[in-house]
Amino acid sequence: MWGAPAAPRGHPAPPCLLPVTWLLALHAGLLAGVNITSPTPLVRGTAGKAALLSVRYASASADKPVVKWQLKRDKPVTVVQSIGTEIIGNLRPDYRDRIRVLENGSLLISPLQLADEGAYEVEVSITDDTFTGEKTINLTVDIPISKPQVLVASSTVLELSEFFTLNCSHENGTKPTYTWLKDGRPLSNDSRLLLSPDQKILTITRVLMADDDVYSCLVENPISHGRSVPVKLTVYRRSSLYIILSTGGIFLLVTLVTVCACWKPSKKYGWGEKRQAETQATSDYTEQDEERLKHEAEGIPRSGDHERKNPVALYILKDKVGSR
Repeated sequence: MWGAPAAPRGHPAPPCLLPVTWLLALHAGLLAGVNITSPTPLVRGTAGKAALLSVRYASASADKPVVKWQLKRDKPVTVVQSIGTEIIGNLRPDYRDRIRVLENGSLLISPLQLADEGAYEVEVSITDDTFTGEKTINLTVDIPISKPQVLVASSTVLELSEFFTLNCSHENGTKPTYTWLKDGRPLSNDSRLLLSPDQKILTITRVLMADDDVYSCLVENPISHGRSVPVKLTVYRRSSLYIILSTGGIFLLVTLVTVCACWKPSKKYGWGEKRQAETQATSDYTEQDEERLKHEAEGIPRSGDHERKNPVALYILKDKVGSR
């Protein structure tokens, strides 16, 4: 049969066969690399305690691996470098005495700080291996939730009140999420129930008798959770005699405070001015009375006038003047 002559035995393969040869060699393990695995891509840590970023690597080489851990930031931060378990160079001050590299390449951080949170990338390389293995593990660091409690201004409220507020409070805990419970069950959708943006505060608007129940709050974060002691909210009808009696003292106090705040002494009826006004009124009355009596007296003929106007006396007086 006619065809191309076979390549002489012992001569190298033509260049066109090199890529195929390379792939076959890689598949057969002739070109080895480091293979890294991790049991979990996410580790949830607690501030003040230890966290293990666990990995395992496999290599055909018996040499010690070069391990490098970095914390991914805008600019990656080198956490540690080691040959096997022996740390190379100096650690950053914030990692000093808190970092260990284990034989399988795992990273142990103890005690954890909140600033340790982030994505950690590990690179493992061995001198005889062609390829470096890489793996990323995410670490979260949190503070456990302390016992929450529901804070209210009063455990009683009148029906149809404009609003009533319940506050879910706790001292410690990072990344909290809040869930409000009514009689042990999550609140149903109701347009009268308003939650703050972080859902920490529950406001009941236009209080109804149906709101008379037991309330509690559940607080959770990635590492812990806490539930408050239930608080009983009692709603009274506005027509209830009990409400009238129980709030009577408060109503009276508010009334007195309001009256005292609004009352101002009248200038017309002040103590000193009132007496002065009474004296002035008496004086005016006396003057008017005297004026009235004077007019009445002028209207009555006087006896002296009658005697002076006696015609006989006038005639005698005229005679005496004429004789002179």
